[in-house]
Amino acid sequence: MTDPTPVPAGSGRRRLAARCRRITEAPPFGMAVFGVILFNAGLMGAETYSGLAAAHDRLLQLAEQGCLTLFTLEILLRLGAYADRPKAFFRDPWNIFDLLIVVSAFLPVLRENTTVLRLLRLARVLRTARFLPHLRILLLAVGRSLPGTASFLFVGALVLYVYAMVGWVCFAGSDPGHYGSIGRAMLTLFLLTTLDGLTDAVRAGLEISRFSIVYYASYALLASFVLVNVLIGVVLNSLDEAREMEDADARARERAANDTDPAEELRQRITAARLALDDLEASLTDVPPTLPGPGSDADADPAGQRAGRQLESAR
Repeated sequence: MTDPTPVPAGSGRRRLAARCRRITEAPPFGMAVFGVILFNAGLMGAETYSGLAAAHDRLLQLAEQGCLTLFTLEILLRLGAYADRPKAFFRDPWNIFDLLIVVSAFLPVLRENTTVLRLLRLARVLRTARFLPHLRILLLAVGRSLPGTASFLFVGALVLYVYAMVGWVCFAGSDPGHYGSIGRAMLTLFLLTTLDGLTDAVRAGLEISRFSIVYYASYALLASFVLVNVLIGVVLNSLDEAREMEDADARARERAANDTDPAEELRQRITAARLALDDLEASLTDVPPTLPGPGSDADADPAGQRAGRQLESAR
């Protein structure tokens, strides 16, 4: 009796990953998870009504447990989709975010704290970005704009401080309610950044000095127009970068779904080349050697010519 064909190592994990991947990548699966997230958000809103929460407390708890069960099943399926390459699961930030949100619901310390648990349940609503590409791009753009925003805030705070000091020097005696200290002056100017109340401030300043119009006009031009437009430019630039990153990730996922592993493809090519060389060697050994006679030309031997051509093509 011959031995059965050995099963390649890891074939079971590959089959499991393929099955789970077919489920998680199916459009109905994503729509179902999206619906559960929205239903969970509706449950949290219903719990804010004390009368409704008291009358249907048991039903709301069962619905919350059902949502948690479905979320747990979802994350298990996503983990199973990476059974053949577990490290790739943690390369996606959304996978890490989903895993932390689901696992945190089972931690005893967090489950006992009602406030923290509600905040974690609220974080589940953010998972809708996973199923909305445009929202995912916006969140990614906000994250990439943070360094530029920090620089903008520093420059804006510097401008605000300089103008507040000038306002304190010029208007502290006449308008102490708005410029009596550096803190009040900065608060007044910060509120004027939106141009709300600028007309009243200019009128009050003209009663003190005619040069106050220069102060308020320069501040409105610099703070409300220049700096705000710089911030908009930073966000738009980050939005373009986020779109490029999302397109690159989509192309990478498409190549991973359609193409084979480069290492496996290289091994297949090497195996095919070895088989071709073995066949060529076998064909050469089957040809009997022919010694050229006196006055005969070795190039006239057809078998030798064929062998030479095959050997040259193999090289």
